[in-house]
Formats: sequence, structure tokens, C-alpha cells
Amino acid sequence: MVGVSGGQHVPAWRRRTPGEARWPVALAILVAAALQWITPADLAFDPSWLLPSVELALLAALMVANPFRMNRESSVLRLLSLGLVTVATVATFWSAGRLVVLVVQGGGQQRPSEVLLSGAVIWLTNVFVFALWYWELDRGGPAARANARQLHPDFLFAQMTLPELTPKDWEPTFVDYLYLAFTNAAAFSPTDTLPLSRWAKLAMMAQAAVSIAVVALVIARAVNILS
Repeated sequence: MVGVSGGQHVPAWRRRTPGEARWPVALAILVAAALQWITPADLAFDPSWLLPSVELALLAALMVANPFRMNRESSVLRLLSLGLVTVATVATFWSAGRLVVLVVQGGGQQRPSEVLLSGAVIWLTNVFVFALWYWELDRGGPAARANARQLHPDFLFAQMTLPELTPKDWEPTFVDYLYLAFTNAAAFSPTDTLPLSRWAKLAMMAQAAVSIAVVALVIARAVNILS
């Protein structure tokens, strides 16, 4: 019987499963690319259309090669996926760095609403990009998780510690990693999900650092403009 080993139930995240659907991740990438596209020109990587276009091209290639469920392990698909997230990360870090420089130097002639909007766009992009990193790297990525190749998780979700309160077919999907990225960016620390591996801790630290810089400097700049 599926999910039963030695008379005991094996949770879905520890056994082979059909794999999660592609569309939630594809939607998240489209949102991230759209946010990068509307980032103000003085904060975006120049030319502003380049990196979002590369991301969309890589996404199209992934959709063609594996459009439905992500349970096929392939070094080529893996490189395409990691390349896509890397490009999105470069765009996010570039915009965050430019925003910090702009705020420190006085912010030019930007109105408070423009400063806050720029910060909100970069902050939200930061959430989506790190959600993709967490999703891509936890236990070797979505395909490796579907095939249960690595049993030791990089992130400890609440459902893993409370099997009696968790549906038998529960396993982490992109939405769980998006929630993790959002709460880490908002609280600057883990909430109900703990990083276990060193790379996970460093990644959450990097995301919190970007979030702190954007939130603190943007609010300070907006208050300075209003005063």
C-alpha cells in the first residue's frame, strides 16, 4: 500500500509522489518578471527589458520540456531552473543596491509616494526570488523531492513535526516556500519554519538583510521628504 512501510504510515514528503504542478511556480516567475519590468528605470538593470526577457525565455524552455508535473530529474532542466533564479536574483540585488545608493545620496527629486512604491516593488520581488531559491534547493529541488532521493530536509515545516494533525498526503509545495519567504522578509527571522542546513540559514540571512535595507532606508527617506 502506498504510504505504508512495515505497518506504519510514511508521510508523503518522505516517499515517492507524482510531483507538484508546474503552474504555481510559472505564475510566480511571471509575477517576479512583471515586477522587475515595472521597476523604475533608474533602479533597474540596464537595459531594463533584458533580464526579465531572459527569465521569460528560460521559463518558456522549461514549460516546453516539462510542462505539467515536476518529477523528471534532468541535469539540463536543473541548470535551466537554477539559471532562471540566478538571473532573477541578479536583477533584484541590482535594484536593491541602486535603491540604497539613491536613498543615501538624497533620492533625487523623487516624491515620497515614488520612493515607497519603488521600495514596495523591490521588497515584493525579493520575496518571490527567495521563495524560488528555497523551493529549488530544499532536498535537492522539486524533482528530487518527488522521487524521495534525500530524506533529510533543509527546512523543517510545522507539518513535519505534527504528523497527527497533518493530512497523510501533505508535502511542501511552492506555496509553502512562498509563505516562508514572505514571513522571513516581514519578520526578519524564521516564524514557524526552521532552517536546518547551513545554506538555508545563510539564504534566509541574505533575504532578511535585503528586506531590512529596503524597509529601513525607504521609510527613512520618505519621512525625510515629508518633514
